[in-house]
Amino acid sequence: MQTEEHSVSLDVPLNSKIDSRTTFTYKMKKLRNQKALLLMSIPFLIWLFIFKYLPIWGWTMAFQDFKPIRSFFEQEWVGLKHFTFLFSDAAFLRVLRNTFAMSAINLVLGFVTAITLALLLNELGGRIFKRTVQTISYMPHFLSWVVTASIVSYTLSMENGIINILLLKFGFINEPILFLGIGKYFWGILGATEVWKNLGWNTIIYLAAITMIDPEQYEAANIDGASRIQKIRYITLPALKPTIIILLIMNLGHILESGFEPQYLLGNPMNLDYSENLDIFVLKYGISLGNYSLATAAGIFKTIVSFIFLFAANSMAKKFGQARLF
Repeated sequence: MQTEEHSVSLDVPLNSKIDSRTTFTYKMKKLRNQKALLLMSIPFLIWLFIFKYLPIWGWTMAFQDFKPIRSFFEQEWVGLKHFTFLFSDAAFLRVLRNTFAMSAINLVLGFVTAITLALLLNELGGRIFKRTVQTISYMPHFLSWVVTASIVSYTLSMENGIINILLLKFGFINEPILFLGIGKYFWGILGATEVWKNLGWNTIIYLAAITMIDPEQYEAANIDGASRIQKIRYITLPALKPTIIILLIMNLGHILESGFEPQYLLGNPMNLDYSENLDIFVLKYGISLGNYSLATAAGIFKTIVSFIFLFAANSMAKKFGQARLF
C-alpha cells in the first residue's frame, strides 16, 4: 500500500509539469507562427509606452507645489494638499456635479436613440431609402464642434432662430427665449446636440451586430406567426445584449469624459453654473493660472474614478454572467 501511495503522489506533479511544458511549447510555437503580427505590434507598443505610460511620471506634480523653473529635486512636496483643496472647493464640487449630469444624459440618450434607430433601420424594406437615412444621420458626425456650435447658436437665437420662430407661431411662448442664457436649459441643449451629431455614428456598431444574427431565426419566427415587435423583443434585442453591455462598460469607464469643446463653445457667463465641467475647470483654474499641481490632482481624480466605474461595471457583468471586457 505504501508503494502505491508513493507512486501516485509522484505522478501528480510529473503530469502537471508535462502539461505546463506542453502549454508553453504550444504558445511559443504559436508566437513563432505569428511573427508578422508581433512585428506590426512593436510600433504601437512603443507609442503606448512613450505617450501613455511614460507621462505617468508627471503625476508627482500633484503632490508638489510644482514650479517649472525648479528641477525635480528642488520641488516642494506638499502631500495631499491639492486633493484636500479640490474636495473643499465649492467650484470643484459644482463642476463635478455638472460633469456627472452631462455624462449621464449623454450616456442614456446615446444608448436609447442609437439602439432605436438601429432597430428601425433594420426593419426598413427599401434599400435605397435605408441607405439615404443612414447617410443623412451619419453626416453631422463629421462636422467640427466649431461649426456645430455655430449651428446650435443660430438655431436657438432670439432674433431669427427657428426654435423661437416655431414656438411663437404655435403659441407655446409669448416672447423669444434666450435659451443659451438660461443655465437650467444647458444640459438638455447639450444632450440634444450630442444626439443630433453622433446618432448615426453610434448606430453603426448596432447595425453591424444585427447583421450577425442568423436569418433562420427570423424565418422560424415568421413561420410561427410572430409580429415585428415580437421578433425585435425575442430575437434582435437578445442578440444585441452582449454588444450593449460591452459598450455600456466602456462608456462607464469614461463617465467623467463629458466633453470639452461643446461646453467651451456653447458656454457663457450666464450659463456658467451648468456648462462648466471638469475639463474646463482644469484649464481655467489649473493650466491657465500656472497651477499645474492642481490640474494634475484633478486629472488623477478623474482617472481613479474612471477605473472604479470600469472595474465595478465589469465585475457586475461577470457576477450576473453577462458579456464583459475581461
